[in-house]
Amino acid sequence: MPKVALYNVSGSQVGEVELSDSVFGIEPHTYALNQAVLLQRASLRMGTHKTKGRSEVRGGGRKPWKQKGTGRARQGSIRSPQWKGGGVVFGPTPRSYSFKLPKKVRRLAIKSALSSKVKASEIIVLDQLLMAAPKTKEFAAILNNLKVERKALVVTAGYDENVALSARNIPGVKFVAAEGINVLDVLAHDKLIITKDAVDKVQEVFA
Repeated sequence: MPKVALYNVSGSQVGEVELSDSVFGIEPHTYALNQAVLLQRASLRMGTHKTKGRSEVRGGGRKPWKQKGTGRARQGSIRSPQWKGGGVVFGPTPRSYSFKLPKKVRRLAIKSALSSKVKASEIIVLDQLLMAAPKTKEFAAILNNLKVERKALVVTAGYDENVALSARNIPGVKFVAAEGINVLDVLAHDKLIITKDAVDKVQEVFA
């Protein structure tokens, strides 16, 4: 079982935590990670792009000139694609970019993401993270104590409004509850700051 240091909000080590091999100690699966990131990014796309085809543009109801005898190329409508103001050939239409992944692949992806953070020593486990009131300055001080200088994902066992409000105004910092942890967020942040209770909850769900 991989072991990581357990810290308090002052940045002092207060012990060690044993992590589950099946969740935090697997060999990261590159294909599963890639597919999970594609899935999340695709689901964020609006898919509202639209161009008008030949049947949708205004005008062009009659033939612009007769078929023969004019010396000009034959034309059936002034709204054909080659005309200015004509319809677009094979243009984009509204669609959903989302797709599905098997449950086993999704679980493998999140376990691979968590394991990659442990492998790269980019995980910080806190004994607890409690705030009496929303205070961005206090939360920034906690990050400073933990020597977190770049993007960080903060995870607690349940949704904590005080922590969420304290973290939201700090650039590069994102807060999620344990049930909302996902591959894209884990990989997109340089540090994963997670409470011991959240570790237990994640291990209970994914083990």
